[in-house]
Amino acid sequence: MSAAIGGYLAAGLLDKAAANSPWLAPARSMLLPGKTSHGHHQIELACETCHGAPFGGRAALQESCERCHGAELKRANDTHPRSKFTDPRNADRLEKLEATLCVTCHVEHRPGITLAMGVTRAADFCFHCHADIARDRPSHAGLGFDSCNSAGCHKYHDNRALYEDFLLKHLTDPPQAANPRLPQRSLREALGQNPGYPAQKYPLRALAAGERDAPAAVIVDAALERDWLETAHARAGVNCSGCHGGEGPRGAWVERPGPAACRQCHAEESAGFLAGKHGMRLAAGLSPMTPSAARLPMRKEAAARALGCTSCHAAHRFDTRRAAAEACLGCHQDRHSLAYKGSAHEALWKKELAGELPAGSGVSCASCH
Repeated sequence: MSAAIGGYLAAGLLDKAAANSPWLAPARSMLLPGKTSHGHHQIELACETCHGAPFGGRAALQESCERCHGAELKRANDTHPRSKFTDPRNADRLEKLEATLCVTCHVEHRPGITLAMGVTRAADFCFHCHADIARDRPSHAGLGFDSCNSAGCHKYHDNRALYEDFLLKHLTDPPQAANPRLPQRSLREALGQNPGYPAQKYPLRALAAGERDAPAAVIVDAALERDWLETAHARAGVNCSGCHGGEGPRGAWVERPGPAACRQCHAEESAGFLAGKHGMRLAAGLSPMTPSAARLPMRKEAAARALGCTSCHAAHRFDTRRAAAEACLGCHQDRHSLAYKGSAHEALWKKELAGELPAGSGVSCASCH
């Protein structure tokens, strides 16, 4: 019996397909050294995502961290880049804190010391290098050693939040801008800036019903055709074969296009989806995320819904207005999400949808998220 249990656990650990196997996934669950953070729990059974090399140590973990989060760090105004600590002039600082490795501060499977944002971080990590800050800056005298970040003043990787020049410049500004509007996006403009967009086949002009290029054998009912005609796709000249393939150089007709079809024109949005909590399982080669696997409260009727592009942007209609709030509340049932209902933000959003306010004046879930 012991040998059988050992073999089962070994198969769960060593088989790279175990995370997607209903038989072997429980074995991996039993081998987890501790609960993972809410940022990584969706991929906790895909051990190889972080532990690429079984005996690679901290260097292998660093490689994994940079593979997923490296681009984000490059975009940030990182005040503590790795290069700062590989500089020989700062060698003494490494004796206090090994700041060249992410896992020095961010360690998974440690629920007891994992903070609300899903990262592990010691409360006194600033103090190691900045113990003399009260002497250098009298304004900081008497402040607690653990208050640098918790007070909202400083962030380790991106310290732009406390730009004194910015604060002084806007010191007398009103609480709300005189013309509160969010920037509007245009599919036509986005496609026009895409050098790979086949403009000759799909010219940037509005299409009429008689111009759809679905093969004659494909049955298109009136409701589906109306959905397509009312979208930004049809208005920007994106025909049926733009997503379904069709005859000719774009290949055979595909009845149910996958994410790759969306990615042809929406590469940036696709990358954002895969990097976020909705699509990170797909990025790790796992089955799609479902609300039933979430840690936040979700609606029971949405439990088995597999998340993909068309989960929020219903096929053919692709209504971004629905995706901006209604789709979110179709799954999310946590306190924060439910607080949106009846709020001043929702009231503005409803008025914009009804045409009572100009575009950009409403605030949806997607305005912030």
